Amino acid sequence: MRINKYIAQAGVASRRKADELIANGNVKVNGAVMKEPGYDVQEGDKVMVNGRLIENSQKLEYVLINKPLGMVTTVEDDKDRLTVMEVVKDIDARLFPVGRLDYNTSGALLMTNDGELAYHLTHPKHEVYKTYHALVKGVLSDEKVARLRKGVDIGGYVTSRAYVKILRGTRTSTLVEISIHEGKNRQVRKMFAAVGNPVQTLERVAIGDIRLGHLKQGHYRKLTREEIEYLKNC
Repeated sequence: MRINKYIAQAGVASRRKADELIANGNVKVNGAVMKEPGYDVQEGDKVMVNGRLIENSQKLEYVLINKPLGMVTTVEDDKDRLTVMEVVKDIDARLFPVGRLDYNTSGALLMTNDGELAYHLTHPKHEVYKTYHALVKGVLSDEKVARLRKGVDIGGYVTSRAYVKILRGTRTSTLVEISIHEGKNRQVRKMFAAVGNPVQTLERVAIGDIRLGHLKQGHYRKLTREEIEYLKNC
């Protein structure tokens, strides 16, 4: 098994991150620093990452959390802010988030120790749609909805086609459901800003067919076997 895949399946990091660890000299095999990303781990090899012996036989965990506002989507934070690890602190496994949610965005976030699945879901070629409920300022006209569906320029990048549906609206604000498969930084906020309707609140309600449902903020649930298979085949 290639060493990056071995590290990923051990739940240490995604394959992409594992390649970085190898390139930076943070991985040793049988006591020697490993610099070959294509190395195949052999039976009996002792693989260490950042000085810690790892094995890829740990139990894999798959969790959906409802990330609260004011929490960062990282394992650690150098500013001592709360991280999503707080939500899953009672799970006896080294989980990490799949993708990101902004500090001021709440909602659905997957966490796992299956680096292979994390790599699969975050790779650009896999178009997994994420669905958001955005409360935006002002009235969203039919012309603006059409622009969002077709794609808008968010600063040197034109977004792909999006699914957009108005849920309800008043003269001062509109609640919109929008689904996108890209993951540009603050993309949804930039899209609505581009048509003149800045986002007031934003919640991610689904990742593909896996919906947040009635899961409360700051809580998690483990994925079903069917949901795990669905994600692996996205």
